[in-house]
Amino acid sequence: MTHPAIRTDRLTRRFDGLTAVSDLSLAVAPGEIFGLVGPDGAGKTTAMRLLASNLAPTSGQAWVHGHDVVRDAERVKEQIGYMSQRFGLYPDLSVMENLHFYADIYSVPARGRSDRIDRLLAFSNLAPFKRRLAGNLSGGMKQKLGLACALIHTPRVLLLDEPTNGVDPVSRRDFWRILYQLLAENVTIFVSTAYLDEAERCNRVALVHEGKLLACGTPTELKRLMTAKIVAIQTPTPRPAVKVLRSLFSRDAVGLFGDRVHIATEHPDPDADRAKSALLSAALPVQSVQVIPPSLEDVFVSMLTFNREPRQEGPRDVESSQ
Repeated sequence: MTHPAIRTDRLTRRFDGLTAVSDLSLAVAPGEIFGLVGPDGAGKTTAMRLLASNLAPTSGQAWVHGHDVVRDAERVKEQIGYMSQRFGLYPDLSVMENLHFYADIYSVPARGRSDRIDRLLAFSNLAPFKRRLAGNLSGGMKQKLGLACALIHTPRVLLLDEPTNGVDPVSRRDFWRILYQLLAENVTIFVSTAYLDEAERCNRVALVHEGKLLACGTPTELKRLMTAKIVAIQTPTPRPAVKVLRSLFSRDAVGLFGDRVHIATEHPDPDADRAKSALLSAALPVQSVQVIPPSLEDVFVSMLTFNREPRQEGPRDVESSQ
């Protein structure tokens, strides 16, 4: 039987009356990309710090490859590469100097170090910039250098706290391409993100809100939790359209998704016609109306609405409920 690379059991952390992480229980298999997904304030960074042994839990336990994050903190730190939101690159050092600095911190032996650094430079496409000061790199290149520094000691588990936050879309795509390459080396990747499109790239996802686990499963499994269909309306005036449609449908059923308005409904065809008629009556142009399957973002928005009401049951674990 394969043991989890990461396991938490009712992991909880409180700060002066605020519960940042509440009874978090999950397991991450070796060699998978696992996404911790939620908005700002959901407890993602606190969970990362707990797993990295940088913060002690108020209650509950967590293990990384069988090592308790409190009792075996030093062993845990040997197993992980941790890239926080404010990863400590040194702007007045070059790319190469930063890599050597982190190699020293992690006691990477001199023998074979140059080969390892060359491989990381090629792996991250930073080889042409190895003499450039880190402070002069673009945001996406800084993130790739931070990842290379976190990988310098060949960790078994990679903890990435919102690694693409504020990074341009092209750099985000490149960063994820690098993460997929790491899977071939059987590195377990635990990544937090507020981007629901990035969650689609993960093998499994945990949706969290206000420190609580709402649901856990593959992106496909999570989408099955939503029985409603989505009416997607494209219009050049999405904000006025939302206002009109919220007067026609439940406020929680109507959401703004870029230049589209989504309506969650059990009756997609008649509601699509109602929505189009209401917008045209309000002199708002309609470019297209489509019935589409829900995205993870639709599911998450639906779950946040659902969880505003008090409930007795615990979080939805798709695997255990099937």
